[in-house]
Amino acid sequence: MTTVDTNLAIGLGFQPGMVVQEIGYDDDVDQELREAIEQVTGTDLVDGEYDKVADAVVLWFRSADGDLTDALVDAFASMEEVGSILLLTPKSGVDGYVEPSEIGEASTTAGLVQTKAINAGKRWNGSRLITPKGAAKLR
Repeated sequence: MTTVDTNLAIGLGFQPGMVVQEIGYDDDVDQELREAIEQVTGTDLVDGEYDKVADAVVLWFRSADGDLTDALVDAFASMEEVGSILLLTPKSGVDGYVEPSEIGEASTTAGLVQTKAINAGKRWNGSRLITPKGAAKLR
């Protein structure tokens, strides 16, 4: 893990003490990004079976994972009203690629606002999504 990874995690809004739920973990995820988030928060990522409220969600999503809108709604249901979802999708040319238009449409339908798109590693792009209440706090 590098300082760049840690700075990326901080730039995405992760803070010490946050509970971050990870959904969609598989062998293809970016381990350095996961470790950077854990280093910044000072806690291990909790899995999809976590039944308490999370401060943020990291959602690894591939085109074969089903309906993105449903995945976002489910992810939002497990976090604070003003939390954020880091949606990570494979880059163009990587198996499981998700079109940006699909991300935009699914986010809007799920009632979320995209605040930034990022390069999240060699194989992953990221989109930081927040609730409209969270967007109001940013103004």
